[in-house]
Amino acid sequence: MYDIIIIGGGPAGITAGIYAQRAGFKTILFEKNALGGQASVADVIENYPGIPEISGAELAQRYQEQADRYGLEVKNAEVTRVRVEGERKIVETREGFYEAKVVIVASGADPKRLGIKGEEKFIGRGVSFCATCDGLFFRGKNVTVIGGGDSAVTEALFLSKSVTRVYLIHRRDKLRAEKINQEKAFANPKIEFILNSTVEEIVGENKVEKLRVRNLNTGKTRELEVAGVFVYVGRKPNTGFIDVEKNEQGYIKIDENMETSVKGIFAAGDCTSPRWRQLTTAVGEGAMAAISAERYLEGVELVAKKMFLT
Repeated sequence: MYDIIIIGGGPAGITAGIYAQRAGFKTILFEKNALGGQASVADVIENYPGIPEISGAELAQRYQEQADRYGLEVKNAEVTRVRVEGERKIVETREGFYEAKVVIVASGADPKRLGIKGEEKFIGRGVSFCATCDGLFFRGKNVTVIGGGDSAVTEALFLSKSVTRVYLIHRRDKLRAEKINQEKAFANPKIEFILNSTVEEIVGENKVEKLRVRNLNTGKTRELEVAGVFVYVGRKPNTGFIDVEKNEQGYIKIDENMETSVKGIFAAGDCTSPRWRQLTTAVGEGAMAAISAERYLEGVELVAKKMFLT
């Protein structure tokens, strides 16, 4: 039996793992992909204190090195279910069952789909959810970024380094991205903004060739010739494998100790809220969850009143 099982190897999960190992607990971390989570595919990270600039890939490598340094056991496996039997937490994966006294869920969130005609057909053939992963395939071509938040704007800036033109389409008249990123994007001659508009269809034969876009004010439609479509319209939390209290969007509710509605199960990072989605907040929550787990295991009563933050 493990003391702590951590589900997810992004910033929150890795931080929790490091803290748990340093505290001397027998810990295992499950990650279905590579360590680093969404941060690992960022082109450049510039807002992490003490590190003026670093790529997501390099940061993920440092995560791996630090996990190895502290002897954190990391297993590449997808968790399919978590069930509770008394004080025991049973974590099921496709490779087998694992038992622990405490579970920390740091499973993050995945990109939402547009749900429009042509989207599913062209995933991997022009439709992507990661510009830093697939952007170089579109060198010298026109592409579209759909969304108005930080992810959309920063990825549009990244794409502008290699493509001919980036059309940034957003359904509202204002962007939601951080002001400094907006300023960079508005000053970039390769980025064209199409606001108050939605994409109605992705068109092509064997690959993306064009988009049909409708202006929400006038109702008029237009076609854009593009080779790539990058979708950034929100995220869906990866929480379907666990039965704890959640909000209507599926984000796990937690109290001030990062504890869920089930004693001994804690949660941290993007699976708890879509509000912050920052590397620094995920790291902080991972540390808080691990410290709370340590106190739980040592029999120290958590004093914070359960408020279940959403």
